[in-house]
Amino acid sequence: MTKARIKNHPIDAVILWVDGNDEKHKEKILPFLENKVSVSSKKFRTRYDQVNEIKFTVNSILKYASYIRNIYIITDNQTPPFLKENERKYKTVSIIDHTVILKGYEQFLPTFNCRPLETSLYRIPDLAEHFIYLNDDFFLINKTKPTDFFKNGLPILRGKWLKFDENIFYKKFKKSRKGHKSVQQNAAKLAGFNRYYNFKHTPHPLRKSTFKKYFEDNPDVFIDNIKHKFRNESQFTPQGLANHLEIKHETCILKNDLQLMYFRSYKKPLIWYRYKLNIKSNNKLFLGLQSLDLCPPKILVYILHWLEKRMS
Repeated sequence: MTKARIKNHPIDAVILWVDGNDEKHKEKILPFLENKVSVSSKKFRTRYDQVNEIKFTVNSILKYASYIRNIYIITDNQTPPFLKENERKYKTVSIIDHTVILKGYEQFLPTFNCRPLETSLYRIPDLAEHFIYLNDDFFLINKTKPTDFFKNGLPILRGKWLKFDENIFYKKFKKSRKGHKSVQQNAAKLAGFNRYYNFKHTPHPLRKSTFKKYFEDNPDVFIDNIKHKFRNESQFTPQGLANHLEIKHETCILKNDLQLMYFRSYKKPLIWYRYKLNIKSNNKLFLGLQSLDLCPPKILVYILHWLEKRMS
């Protein structure tokens, strides 16, 4: 993609972030919990707690995707402290409050659920038609190009086709887990598919117009997905819906090479993480570190130090 083409198709980045350690956030969430004790459980807390990963997410974009026009961080009346430390460095970074993207739907606030927010990303004022959505535990770890995300204006979707759980014999007799795959399957069904294009935890290239047109045509679907304050098994993942709509309309490019290194548990010895991060990462573009707040202290210190060096 030439410089002229980048100019014609600006790309923004959007990140969801919450500081679950914030006492005000904890106070805000309590009235909506049936089981007040659950707020202290590891399973519950890991969806909200953080170890300042957002700093590395932003720095990774600045270093390895310098063509990104604007970086928007979606928060609930919070600002990551690192942004205040060097305003000049982060001049392209903006904080967007939940009230902005859910303007007109304030009755559903506050929300403690990523899916209503993901459903509403396209409502960010002045958001580029082409944007990349990342969670705050996604990182770019090598130089990227616009064509790693969009080619001729079309999103590049990384994943593979899978059957619905209900169509897999052995899963019919197994209690299903209502998680990431389940909401992807809900999205595929909504778009009219009888199987689903499974995506992993990589940055998601998305087009604003795909969301806008669908939700303007299907306002009830929008409401049904934003009304839940906590995750609900009836919901769909909005980026999954966008992906399947792009596939349906043949307005995307499918790629089975994820170019991803992904950790979701931290039970292996430190030497294993050293090897993965220092050797295996050289031919990857993306790193996902799920639930880093649950990482053992020794390994956490090493990973954070590695991120600091990689993003500096």
